[in-house]
Amino acid sequence: MVGFLRAFTAASAVPAAAVAAVALSSSSSSPSRPPSSRLRFPPPPSLSAFAASSSSSSAVRAPTAAPPMAAAAASTADLSAPDKGTALPELTTEFMVDMKCEGCVTAVKNRLQTLEGIQNIEVDLNNQVVRVRGSLPVKIMLDALHQTGRDARLIGQGNPDDFLVSAAVAEFKGPVIFGVVRLAQVNMELARVEATFSGLSPGKHGWSINEFGDLTKGAESTGKVYNPPDYLSEKPLGDLGILEAGENGEAQFSGSKEKLKVVDLIGRSIALYATEDKSDSGIAAAVVARSAGVGENYKKLCTCDGVTIWESS
Repeated sequence: MVGFLRAFTAASAVPAAAVAAVALSSSSSSPSRPPSSRLRFPPPPSLSAFAASSSSSSAVRAPTAAPPMAAAAASTADLSAPDKGTALPELTTEFMVDMKCEGCVTAVKNRLQTLEGIQNIEVDLNNQVVRVRGSLPVKIMLDALHQTGRDARLIGQGNPDDFLVSAAVAEFKGPVIFGVVRLAQVNMELARVEATFSGLSPGKHGWSINEFGDLTKGAESTGKVYNPPDYLSEKPLGDLGILEAGENGEAQFSGSKEKLKVVDLIGRSIALYATEDKSDSGIAAAVVARSAGVGENYKKLCTCDGVTIWESS
């Protein structure tokens, strides 16, 4: 009787294991996911026999603690670029994180390693700097760092030693619409664009990089959509497509744009429109300013009151 029960239990575990293996195999083969360096776990005990006996199944991976968010962010906006819909290209991002000991370093590394899309993590405890190489948006990495209970701020982004100007930022400071747009050079043919907004009316809005940084009349005085003479396409290079705000007035975006050079955008502006076809005069605009690249903006944290002190090298 005992032998029968054992045989019955082992046989009943196989269909469930097969379903789990097929689901995980489909997930890992999706073309929209970039290569991942997340932690891999051994298969659960109940699946060990099946995994060992199946020649077509791979090791079962436990789901990460934090789900991939790049696809969710991209679904709320449309970037008018030839590579629309692909994963974010890899980039080096630097954060200043409040770390006091090797235990802090371990906690930070362990949390970041649970995220998909991170290829390498370097920690400089003396300068309280965490340098991450990967394809994740800044917001996801910042949220993960904050979940360790530590203060963290972005201090640089780009490819070290590759570009004279590798990063830029445009800040929308209200009084109604607040937000930040970050641009970072990946290579001479590609730039990353990340944006977060609040205060928008729900629905679709056009947004673009415009010719001028003149904000005397808001978005109306920023000129036409930026388009260099040598760019041949149906849409101007500066056309960022459509940004869709939710019912709470918030919108997030992360994507990439071919042929966009950050150095050519300094002093221009990013404009938001009430309509998706940009037929109105615009509802908000912000000037594109140079931002710190990797290794250019180390800062210290005052240990007496926690106030952050910025230091530009």
